[in-house]
Amino acid sequence: MPDLEKIVLNFNEEVATTHEDFRLFLTSMPAPYFPVSVLQNSVKLTTEPPRGMRANLKRTYENMDQEYLDKSAKPEIWRKLLFSLSFFHAVIQERRKFGPLGWNIRYEFNDSDLNTTFTMLQLFLDNQEEVPWDALIFVTGHINYGGRVTDDNDRICLIKSLMKYCSPDCLKEGYKFSNSGTYYAPEDGPIEKYRDYIDTFPINDNPEIFGLHDNANINFQTQESIRVIETILSIQPRLSSAAGGMTPDQIVMQKAKDLEEQVPALLIKTEGLKDLFIANEIGLIPSLSTVLLQEMAKFNRLLKIMKSSLEQIQLAIEGFIVMSEVLDSMYLMMQNNRVPNNWAKVAYPSLKPLSSWFADLIVRVDFMRDWLMCGNPSSYWLPGMFFPQGFMTGVLQTHARKHTIAIDKLAFSFNIMEQEGVEDIDEAPEDGVYIYGLFMDGARFDRENGVIADQFPTIMFDKMPVVHFNPVVDYKQDPEQYHAPLYKTSVRAGVLSTTGQSTNFIVHVACPSTENPSIWVQRAAAMLCMLND
Repeated sequence: MPDLEKIVLNFNEEVATTHEDFRLFLTSMPAPYFPVSVLQNSVKLTTEPPRGMRANLKRTYENMDQEYLDKSAKPEIWRKLLFSLSFFHAVIQERRKFGPLGWNIRYEFNDSDLNTTFTMLQLFLDNQEEVPWDALIFVTGHINYGGRVTDDNDRICLIKSLMKYCSPDCLKEGYKFSNSGTYYAPEDGPIEKYRDYIDTFPINDNPEIFGLHDNANINFQTQESIRVIETILSIQPRLSSAAGGMTPDQIVMQKAKDLEEQVPALLIKTEGLKDLFIANEIGLIPSLSTVLLQEMAKFNRLLKIMKSSLEQIQLAIEGFIVMSEVLDSMYLMMQNNRVPNNWAKVAYPSLKPLSSWFADLIVRVDFMRDWLMCGNPSSYWLPGMFFPQGFMTGVLQTHARKHTIAIDKLAFSFNIMEQEGVEDIDEAPEDGVYIYGLFMDGARFDRENGVIADQFPTIMFDKMPVVHFNPVVDYKQDPEQYHAPLYKTSVRAGVLSTTGQSTNFIVHVACPSTENPSIWVQRAAAMLCMLND
C-alpha cells in the first residue's frame, strides 16, 4: 500500500510523459489501511445491492436469458426451483435491514452464492432421477450460504427459511410463499413471464414475506432514525452557548458532580452475611457465593474507575490537570448523554443512554448489596449480573453437589410461572432458581393460554413472567416447544470469550407453543435481559 501511494502521487509529477488516455482502475473492499491520498485523488464508484424484493429479483432475472432457463434435463422443475432459490436469496439479503431481527450478524451474501447454488442445482437435477431434497438443502444451506454464517442461531434461521423455498411443495401449482398470497411461484413459461410477474411486486415489502411481524417495520425505522441522530452527533461542533445559557464545560461539570455524588459505595465482603461464606468439609464455599464474589469484584472495579474519572474530569475542566485523550473522549460522551468509553470497557454490555445506564447501575448494585447482606434471595435478577453464564454454571454446580451428580449430565429445564415479578415470590424453589426481569422480543407470552404468541401491534417488547430454571439429568428438548435464545442486549451478536461462550448469548429457554417452532425461528423471537432505554 505505501508503494501504491508513491506511484499515484508521482503521476502528478509525470503529467508531461503520461499518455492522455491512461487510466488506473483500482478495486478494493473497505480497508482501513487503504491510502487516503489515493482516495482523495480518485473518482470513487461503489456498487450497492438493490433494495427491495422486486429490485433484487429483477436484477437476477435480467442477468438470465431463455437459453439459461432451458438448459436443464428437467426444464420445468429447473425453472420452478430457479425462481424459488432466487426468491430465497432475495429474502435473506433483505432480512439484513431489520438488524438483529433479521440476522444476529450482518452477512454479506452475494451473487456468487446464488450462482454456485444454481450450478449445484443443475448437477443434482441432471444426474439424479428424483430431486435429492436433503442433499440440496445441505449443500445450499450449510455450505454455499452457511459457509458465511458464524452464529448458530442464524444458521438455524437460514435452514428454516431455505426449507420453505426448497421442498416438494414448491413444485405444486398455487404454492404461496406468504400467507397473504402476494408472493408465489408463477406458472411455468418463458422468461418474460417471470420478469412481468416480478414487476407486479409491491415497492415496499411487507415483513410477512421474511417471516417477521409487522412490528419489524417499526424496528427498522427506529434503527434508521438512531443512525441519523448518531451521525449528526458525531459531526456536531463544540459550540459555545447562547447568552444566558450554560456552556458545554458547565454542563459536563454539573453532570460530573451530580454523578459523583450518586456513585454507590463499594461492596465489601466483610460487611456481608457470614453464613454465605461458610466452607464445607472440603473447604469449598457455596457455588453461588463464589458467583457473588466474582460479581462484587467486577462491580467494585467499575465503581472505582467511575469515581476516579469523574474527579479527574472536573479537575481537567477547571484546568488543574491535563485534559488527556481519555478524558476528552469522556467529555464528549457525557455531553451527548452516552456512556464514556473508559467506563464501557470495564462495564457489562448495555445500549442504554448515560442517564438510564446510571440509574440501572444503581439498581444492580442494590441487588448485589441485598444479596450480600441478607443472603441468597428467593428469586434472582439475572439481567443484573455482569456474567449471567457464570451464574448459570453456579446453579448447576449447586445442584450437582446437593444431589451428588456429575455436572456434565445436568441441563436446565424451564417452567414459565404464573407469578409476574419478584414481589410475588415468597420462597425459593427446592431445586434450581427463579429468574425474573426478562423481556420477550419478536413475540410475546400469552398468559391466558401459557404459550408463546404473536406481538400486539406497536408493542415491541413483552415483560416475561418469572421463569423457573430447574437442573435435570439428561434433559432432552421437546421438539414441540420453541427454544428461545436468551441474550444480554438487543444487539444479539457476540464474540467467543476465553471460556468458549458468547459474550452476549446465555441459554435457550424452552417456551410452550401451539404453532410450529419454525415460525418463531423466522420471527427471530428471543428473550432479552435488558432494553435499550
